[in-house]
Amino acid sequence: LLVDRLVIGVAINRDKSPLFTLEERVEMLERDCADLSEQTGTEIIVHPFENLLINCAHDVGAQVIVRGLRAVADFEYEFQLATMNRSLAPDIESIFFTPKDTLIYVSSSLVKEIATFGGDVSRFVPENVKTALNNKIAN
Repeated sequence: LLVDRLVIGVAINRDKSPLFTLEERVEMLERDCADLSEQTGTEIIVHPFENLLINCAHDVGAQVIVRGLRAVADFEYEFQLATMNRSLAPDIESIFFTPKDTLIYVSSSLVKEIATFGGDVSRFVPENVKTALNNKIAN
């Protein structure tokens, strides 16, 4: 067990145009994380936020921010963000995980494009997300 409590921050990014609202994204995560929380014994909290990530981390009492790195291109941005966050809040550390090699190429943009053209996204997202995605695209 890496942690006994995991807070998943769900942000509004005004520079992006997400397909799902903040509320829809939170609901999908809560649904998928309920079983995971029970299986692992880790308390999982889904926390929407609209401020700086570092402020969100302080709001929930986090000691560590966990981020994912898919490719070298992600590293430069994530390193810059981690350095800025350390400057703003030296009491909070950033750590990074890499994905399984079978998922390294997956991005929300690609999944959305596959679904838009009728492709099967079930290998990349949970069933409830696949259903929501297909319903959203159909409307």
